[in-house]
Amino acid sequence: MVKQYDLENQTLFLDNLKKVDPGKEAIVDLSLSSAIELNYGEMENLANRMAQGLIDKGIKQGEFVAYILPNWWEFVVATLAIWKVGATACPILPALRDHEVSFIMKKSKSKILIFPEEYRNYQYEPMVDRIAAELPCLESKVVIKSRDPHDLQHCLGGLASSVPDLEEINRRSPNSETNAQLLFTSGTTGEPKGVVQTHGSLSFAVEAHRKALRLTEEDTIWVPSPIAHQTGFLYGMIVAFNLGAKQVVQAKWSVETARLAIEEHGSTFVQAAMPFLADISRDANPPKGLKIFVATGAAVPRQLAYDATAALECKVVGGWGSTETCLVSVNSPFSNDERVWGTDGQVIEGMEMKITDDEGNEVAPGVEGMYRVKTPAMFKTYLGHHDWYEDSIDENGFFITGDLATMDEDGYLNITGRVKDIVNRGGEKIPVVEIENLLYQHENIKDVAIVGMPDPRLGERICAYVTLKEQMDFSLEDITSYLDSKNVAKIYWPEHLELIDELPRTITGKVQKYVLRQMITEKLQVKS
Repeated sequence: MVKQYDLENQTLFLDNLKKVDPGKEAIVDLSLSSAIELNYGEMENLANRMAQGLIDKGIKQGEFVAYILPNWWEFVVATLAIWKVGATACPILPALRDHEVSFIMKKSKSKILIFPEEYRNYQYEPMVDRIAAELPCLESKVVIKSRDPHDLQHCLGGLASSVPDLEEINRRSPNSETNAQLLFTSGTTGEPKGVVQTHGSLSFAVEAHRKALRLTEEDTIWVPSPIAHQTGFLYGMIVAFNLGAKQVVQAKWSVETARLAIEEHGSTFVQAAMPFLADISRDANPPKGLKIFVATGAAVPRQLAYDATAALECKVVGGWGSTETCLVSVNSPFSNDERVWGTDGQVIEGMEMKITDDEGNEVAPGVEGMYRVKTPAMFKTYLGHHDWYEDSIDENGFFITGDLATMDEDGYLNITGRVKDIVNRGGEKIPVVEIENLLYQHENIKDVAIVGMPDPRLGERICAYVTLKEQMDFSLEDITSYLDSKNVAKIYWPEHLELIDELPRTITGKVQKYVLRQMITEKLQVKS
């Protein structure tokens, strides 16, 4: 029998921040040549000042505040400031461009957009200026230029320049029912879904996570995953808040920066996609000091987990979660059962999961079926599409994940495939239908289907099968340059092209993507 939880009485992770010693180290930012370090008192002061800046900009309780920021100290402080004014955080991945940013801004109706002047040699202000005419709700753009947290007049885009009205800020404090987060997840309908989570649901998620993995305030949380993605946001930043622990944020991926995070700044816990684990464990001199690495996005291959455990001298386990449900299953780092390596974990206390047939009846252990989950960390709605939310929840309150899975007699989960057609590239879900719809607009393309092709490091890469309107020279560059012209983020571009006379289809005309996946898999096996 699963215990019933009352989220109204759930201790909020923001309340835990009030108990932390102001002198304790809170953030280490490794984005510059010298680390930027803030203690909890400094973080709180900056967040209060920025909260006042948001109030001065007219931000009201319940509104969405959009921001495009890498894993910088500014992301952490901005998120706290947004919550302090009773608004909802709407982070946007820095890799996204005109097409995706415009969509998110329109859906969220954010009156403000906060972004860096430059990141990874990309200038953001020209992009914002290009799409501004399409955004009637946008009133303010805030450009972050100064990275110095002690430069109160200019850091945080000038939003920290005002002395805060703490009485007004305290009046706006969120409760368990207040919306905390709006994240857009790739969908199969051709439109990304805006997932809304509350402070209560996220607080339950991280507290259940703490208990399952036995994390404490003495741990240091390493955050190499993008904080604008649920893995970094919830299981990096918010986990640190909930514990009152230090977090080490890493914006640009490199093993050497990872070594600094682990060996110099004492990181002990990380939750990230498999490529991060592969890179640090296969380095000639693997960094030492981590205690637990939770690899999400795909089950950890047994050999990689075995090798990584030895190389890093830490516990390596897998788990399953989603933006809608947070983490539902995880393997125990304290178990010696070898299934902790080759599976997606066991259910976390207070949550439920089951495998069913199409009608919702549970199947026997080991039988593949539809994977469904139920958790107090469930999302509230899909923004603007509550009907999608209702369609995703069955009559017993279980979320229909769209994944196929098996579960053994001891409750170990194995995700075996996806009903929804999404390519899983290193934990990043690629919006297949959206990209296909854009490619269908190409003047030379008659038919197109995008599938995942096996990759030893990322799990899958993006493969485009294309039928041309007429015989001609056509290359992968023709596709990528076209998507570039449409301002589609590079992470969504196909990485391999296969020209084909006709796409395999069912009698009803549906593309048989499993055939295409099998074709590219066999082709790669022959080459290897």
